[in-house]
Amino acid sequence: MDLQHPYLAQLLILVFLLITFVISVIEKFSDWQGTISYISETFKNSFIKNFIKPLIAFLVFLEVLTAYFVIIGIYQLYVNQEKETALLGTTFSCITILYMLVGQRIAKDYPGATSLTVYFILSVFGVYLLN
Repeated sequence: MDLQHPYLAQLLILVFLLITFVISVIEKFSDWQGTISYISETFKNSFIKNFIKPLIAFLVFLEVLTAYFVIIGIYQLYVNQEKETALLGTTFSCITILYMLVGQRIAKDYPGATSLTVYFILSVFGVYLLN
């Protein structure tokens, strides 16, 4: 087993992001009504309470787009050592996490917003390494 790939750190970051976003999408699709109920309850006292379904749909779109670029990026980085698509994946990861951060702040879920920091730092580090 050869662990001397020149982009090993970047690949590990991409795999972490892939697991994170794919599981998130699967959770949302497998229990769509539960997701809507939970998010609706979270935002019941905010100005976005009437827009929950389209906002969640947009979040799922961002997560799927991120996962797509990460999957293709992993392949291209591993096989061809081409970084562009992987960079797109990490960039979309940052955008997606920022979108979630705005939601957490609107909901005044400060511990939830804080927990996103780890994902954001890892995504930014991936952008840095791939840029």
